[in-house]
Amino acid sequence: MALQASLFDQAEAPTLGPLTRVRRTELTDGAWVDVLPGWLTGADLLFERLVGHVPWYAERRQMYDRIVDVPRLVCFYREQVPLPDPVLDQAMAALTEHYGPELGEPFRTVGMCYYRDGHDSVAWHGDNSGRLVDNTMVAIVSLGAPRALLLRPRGGGESIRHMLGHGDLIVMGGTCQRTWEHSVPKTARPVGPRISVQFRPRGVH
Repeated sequence: MALQASLFDQAEAPTLGPLTRVRRTELTDGAWVDVLPGWLTGADLLFERLVGHVPWYAERRQMYDRIVDVPRLVCFYREQVPLPDPVLDQAMAALTEHYGPELGEPFRTVGMCYYRDGHDSVAWHGDNSGRLVDNTMVAIVSLGAPRALLLRPRGGGESIRHMLGHGDLIVMGGTCQRTWEHSVPKTARPVGPRISVQFRPRGVH
């Protein structure tokens, strides 16, 4: 499906709002999430730019006796690598200014996932395969059609559902990457494409 533009976002250029309106929800075991709907206005314009200018590729992984494509397209921008749009540099700086005192370090890298339709997904996981720390943060800006991001305690339990798209921001902090998991499940419903832009500190992935 093609992206259906938001009727409520007619901005002429991608623009960030203030982060003072974020709403925090305390989870368990020292984990928390902040959510700010519509942090980025002009999100559909940025979506179209990224679709056309990011060098997307499909990761591959071993599954039993064969190699399969991961069900989404991805791209990763290491430190010092130019980002594909100036508003992403602005977003990283704003997140660092707002969360830096609590995080204790700046956001440094940007990862992106392109969910082309409801068949694309990401399984339950925590961003803890890199530098293992007790407390870290992963900030995600969602562009395009809303998709469900689910969170649940590691090892199973009742999940929490956030519908994210069209410039919404979610920040997972505290022990969230170690004690909780998140996923974007497949859906049989007809849904448009979505891009997830993830900001992380050094060594967290």
